[in-house]
Order: sequence, then structure tokens, then C-alpha cells
Amino acid sequence: MSFRLISVLAAALLLAACQTAPETSKKAAGTGGAATTTTAPATTEQAGVSGVTPGTEQDLVANVGDRIFFDFDKSDIRADARTRLDGWSDWLKKYPQVTAVIEGHCDERGTREYNLALGERRANAAKSYLVANGIDAKRIQTISYGKERPAVVGSNEAAWSQNRRAVLVVQ
Repeated sequence: MSFRLISVLAAALLLAACQTAPETSKKAAGTGGAATTTTAPATTEQAGVSGVTPGTEQDLVANVGDRIFFDFDKSDIRADARTRLDGWSDWLKKYPQVTAVIEGHCDERGTREYNLALGERRANAAKSYLVANGIDAKRIQTISYGKERPAVVGSNEAAWSQNRRAVLVVQ
């Protein structure tokens, strides 16, 4: 009996040791990076100075940043976010063919339903700012993920502050 128990425990430990750790990326670290599915340009002339294709999500992330942050339980645009939103507006005006989705996110506190509504208010606040700056509303969609897609895992203010965000995703 004890041999069987030891065998089961050893197998469980072996499986746990074989699991891969989640990747740490710029996006997870909250620095404004984002995963993209764009391919490299066909020629280097098509690439911008940084080697990133102009008008892609990589270009947005590298040159403007793709996220803004919110205070706890708020959907008001903070003063520091206005600069980033102005950058989004300028970037979208530079690439009029680009459409985008603004994702609204929350930290883990609160109910699922409450956070979905708060994430929606955050995404809509960012969209309203862009529309007020001359971006056609038809180019911007919004979606709320509430607390379902944290950028940083953790139950502390450092993690929560990175999860209270809106992210501009190029389509």
C-alpha cells in the first residue's frame, strides 16, 4: 500500500516538474508590449527605422504604447492617459486604413459581472476620447474582459494597478 502511495506521489511530482512556466512578456509585465500576428516585411525598405512595419500593432507598441491605466473602481481618463490617447489618435490618423479594438480590463477584486461592466466603461471612455479627437467611431470596436485576462498575476497593488487598463489592439 505504501509503495503505491509513494509511486503516485512521485508521479505527481514528476508531472508538476514537467509543466512549463508561463512566459513572461512585455505585455505580462505591463510595459506596453503586445503579442502580434503580423509577419515581417518583404523588404527592409518597407520597415520603419526600428525594423517594425509601419501601421502594424508592433509599430503602435514600439512608438506609442498600447495601453492606458485607470484608478481603482474608476473609468475616468487619468491625466497621464491623455498623452497616450493623444498618441493613439495621431497614430490612427496617420494610418486611416487601420481598425482597432479597445479592450477593457479590471483587477481581480469585485464580481465577474461588476468587472465586465467596469471594463466596458473603461473601453468606451477610451473610445469616446479618440472619437472626440477626430477618429471615426466605425474604426473602433470595444470589448470588456473584466478580470478574466490579467496582465500581471498577483493579489497586491502592484499587480492590480497593471490590470486596471484599456488596451488598443490593431485589427
